[in-house]
Amino acid sequence: MLVKDIMIRDVASIAPTATIREAMREMRRRDVKSLVVEKVHDTDAYGLITYTNILRTIVAEEGDIDLINVYDICIRPIISVPEMMEVKFVARLMVQLGIRRVAVLHGNELVGLISMNDIISAIIELAD
Repeated sequence: MLVKDIMIRDVASIAPTATIREAMREMRRRDVKSLVVEKVHDTDAYGLITYTNILRTIVAEEGDIDLINVYDICIRPIISVPEMMEVKFVARLMVQLGIRRVAVLHGNELVGLISMNDIISAIIELAD
């Protein structure tokens, strides 16, 4: 089974200059727990912002959600894999690195996102 077969194609993303408040609104609107942070320019890397990043900023730094940009707190670069990679290798990578989501690229362009939940769901479907 390949990554392209189970990845999420409709990736929720946000501009790096957006505020934390805007990111939270987008997460709520899209009903997701993370957003891919878009590249600033072609040679830049994609990033990822999660509820965890946001909570750490608000609690630990008493951050103002209207003054802090997504770019300042996102995980960058996001770990990425090619869409033609076997899912078993992605699962192994995620376990070894202790991560829950990876970006899926076609060349250097984002085409999807794959999470641990996607992999587990695919395994369950195969088992049925």
